[in-house]
Amino acid sequence: MAAATATIAAALALTACGTGDGNGGGGKGGSEDREKLYERVLKDPHPSPADVIEAAGAPAAVARAGDGSLLLTYEANPVEDDEGPAASAWRLFSPSGRTVADGARHRDAESTGPRFAGVRDGFVRVPPGEGDSAGGWLLDTRGKRHKVTTSAAALGTRPGDVLLSESEPTLLYRPSTRTVAPVARVPRDAHRLAVDEKGTAWSLDQPLSDGQDRVVRQNAGRTRGSAPLPSPYTGGAVTARGGTVAVSLVRGGGVRGLLVTDDDGAHWRTVTGGGVPWKRLTRGPQSFVLEALSDGRLLVGEEGGRAWLADDGTNRRFHPLKTPSPPDSFTTLTARGTTLYGIADTTTATYALAEGEGLWTSRDAGRTWKRHAPR
Repeated sequence: MAAATATIAAALALTACGTGDGNGGGGKGGSEDREKLYERVLKDPHPSPADVIEAAGAPAAVARAGDGSLLLTYEANPVEDDEGPAASAWRLFSPSGRTVADGARHRDAESTGPRFAGVRDGFVRVPPGEGDSAGGWLLDTRGKRHKVTTSAAALGTRPGDVLLSESEPTLLYRPSTRTVAPVARVPRDAHRLAVDEKGTAWSLDQPLSDGQDRVVRQNAGRTRGSAPLPSPYTGGAVTARGGTVAVSLVRGGGVRGLLVTDDDGAHWRTVTGGGVPWKRLTRGPQSFVLEALSDGRLLVGEEGGRAWLADDGTNRRFHPLKTPSPPDSFTTLTARGTTLYGIADTTTATYALAEGEGLWTSRDAGRTWKRHAPR
């Protein structure tokens, strides 16, 4: 499972000279010049995408469309304060790594940067929250924007729907009508939601009345069943993909296992072993990584820490996920299809770059990793 040394060394050699492609280049004049660039980008009312990407160094998030195109988002936030000017950028790459389109904007550090969800024919800009005037839209894989209708009328989930927001407000995107809307009849006390490729919505219902958390299964806005979480656990994250649904089990402020089904909730089983040292996960439920791959395997771990991948779709045994050295661990680790995407970055905004900073991908369950090198 070790990463291929030659692949990593070659990737590092390509980016060590600081090309300004947003993947770890240090700039021509080292940290002093980077600080000047960073400050200039933050103060620029109309920053260029290239400058924001170079200042950011690593992407903040990655989304993937149905054809394999990638959309990376970048954030340049104040280094010495949590207030003041900031900048965001996005860049669209073809499946071969060619830059297709990009964009950037100036913003206030207290507002959130743009978020995108990958869909079959492109990327949906998740409707922003308070303080952000830009609306939702669809960016197709050629870089063209399309209007998205935002509806207040809730939609019952169906096959093809894509979940944009898993917690309140829960938002759904329907590709056939290019509509964004709330999810219909979500339990009042639901705190997490996942929608699988069959259009089934799985929510974590945490009622205050009896104190017992439940997983609720819904189709087309109708409840089809529910299951209580085993005592003495409460629920955390929820994921659903590839025939697998899983909920993280929390006890004493830490994740201590999983509740898993692979037959649409007919049977559930508790995983508190399987090769994962659950008691050694110390970063808390908010830092827990839980992702389902398209073949049903589960990826678990901690942001900035270790991770484990299921041996197969039964999710009974897990093995440690090997990551490149550098960066040794990723601040963000996600799965799209059966491809793993790890982002190496600093945990807070800084003028300097972390060693190995940027986006890394693995298509073989972590045996080899390749650093994203745009063309």
